[in-house]
Amino acid sequence: MSEKQFTLQEKIVFNGVGLHTGEPVVMEIHPAAENHGYKFQRLDIDGQPVIKADADLVVSTDRGTTLEANGAKVYTTEHVLAALYGMEIDNALITLTGPEIPIMDGSSLPFVKEIHRVGRVEQNADRLFLELTENIKWEDEERGIEFLAVPDKNYRLTVMVDYNSPALGTQHAHMYHLGEFEKDIAPCRTFCFLKELEFLAKNNLIKGGSLDNAIVLVERNDVTEEELDRLAKMLGKDKLKVNYDGIGVLNSLKLQFENEPARHKLLDIVGDLALVGRFIKGHILAARPGHSGNTRFAKVLKDEIKKQDKKGRVFDLTKEPVYTINDIERMLPHRYPFLLVDKVMALTESTIIGVKNVTMNEPMFQGHFPGNPVFPGVLQIEACAQCGGIFALSQVEDPHLYSTYFMKIDGVKFKQKVVPGDTLVFELELISPIRRGLVHMLGKAYVNGTQVFEAEMLAQVIKDRVEAKDKERVEA
Repeated sequence: MSEKQFTLQEKIVFNGVGLHTGEPVVMEIHPAAENHGYKFQRLDIDGQPVIKADADLVVSTDRGTTLEANGAKVYTTEHVLAALYGMEIDNALITLTGPEIPIMDGSSLPFVKEIHRVGRVEQNADRLFLELTENIKWEDEERGIEFLAVPDKNYRLTVMVDYNSPALGTQHAHMYHLGEFEKDIAPCRTFCFLKELEFLAKNNLIKGGSLDNAIVLVERNDVTEEELDRLAKMLGKDKLKVNYDGIGVLNSLKLQFENEPARHKLLDIVGDLALVGRFIKGHILAARPGHSGNTRFAKVLKDEIKKQDKKGRVFDLTKEPVYTINDIERMLPHRYPFLLVDKVMALTESTIIGVKNVTMNEPMFQGHFPGNPVFPGVLQIEACAQCGGIFALSQVEDPHLYSTYFMKIDGVKFKQKVVPGDTLVFELELISPIRRGLVHMLGKAYVNGTQVFEAEMLAQVIKDRVEAKDKERVEA
């Protein structure tokens, strides 16, 4: 996922009807400023009230997620929010001439296609993340709903649905990262069971439903034509032609995926968890989910954000380091007073976490500044770069024969001064795979969990030394 925020290149327009209200609506999705998030605006109401896409504003989850604020409601928000989130759009204003998002074909695909057509534009602001650091479990025992969120570098989803139904049975679906959403999840349509139609109709729902925007699952072999005709009339679709071939899907509609219902449940989770307000780095596992469970779990994740914001980024500096100072000296050519990494705490295929202890004994404090010692920003950049160098050199054999050289620094920000007694923790992540010795990383530094610095850095790894025995052979 990108570290920067994105919005649309231009507005996109949709005409349709609401699934439950059946009311015609024109929906426009507009580009929005940095840190705007997702917001809905009811143009058909006096004052044109705005409703933020926020889990705390959910007022109903009956066959869809309804938000309410400023005296206005917006119904069935999940499919368009899933499309925006799945296409990594951070900021958008969604205007409506009616109370409900148009159902279109019952999936997120029409929205995704238009987002793809107009394209995205990168913004200057950093993307806001919820990065899980521990497992978070939530369940509703009475309804058999279970959610588990575990740390992961990607936004990953695994879903299990079990309706104890001969038409559906138990199904599973997964998404390993957001890049799979457009192709594998967005096309999956909403669904219901034939036995539910009478209840939904009597409760003033699915007025805009049809066999073009929903999958209807049949669980019986003894459904009569009279029963189908009666349901069609109840739904206000007297002329609807319905055929039925026993247990399966009404009108023998072809499913796009064998597990399309489970994939649609995953789509709903993406849309409902967009109400958290941040992109998620974590693996969400859900059993028997629905809008009620999704939105309640979204509130649990919002609580986790509040906890993390209070205590800041947490690093365990008590465990055994991956590299000690002696290991680092064997890798880097730097020496006193310019070796600025004391140890490396973690190293993966794409990240590194290094530590620099800032003490008053360091020579720069004689002049920077007497009576008000501040660790220079340029040395923060250098220390961060040395961490990147360690990461790059850990990928090659004989690292002591290589050097790393700066090529570019972008987006440098100093957020808080660093002073003697502080422990700087550097966290760097690859922006793109290492190619031809080029290492492109985003680096951030923290003191007591609070971010103090960040920069995007590009360096090149070059083999510019030879072993002493090889040198002697060449000279001879």
